[in-house]
Amino acid sequence: MRCQACHALAYDRVGPRHCGVVGRKAGSVAGFPYSPAMKKANVVWTEKTLDRFLISPLKMVPGTTMTYDGVPDPQDRADLVAYLKQAGKSAECVR
Repeated sequence: MRCQACHALAYDRVGPRHCGVVGRKAGSVAGFPYSPAMKKANVVWTEKTLDRFLISPLKMVPGTTMTYDGVPDPQDRADLVAYLKQAGKSAECVR
């Protein structure tokens, strides 16, 4: 998965953990050193907002430290969001 270079499901890496991302307020994982832009972003990660963010993270949240260019293919984004939603219910996330 393309996100694994910086993210893991159950623990923080260069990017914050993805367990519970769907439904979580942006910039809210306790102890993670988010950029000021992400901390101030008034975004809750829903399927719609994740899709929009994944198109171009820097356009949606200018100043974010997430330097990934984005996922241009709509089906790839839909698959990624579906994965994140399902993974949030996995044994790795529900401990």
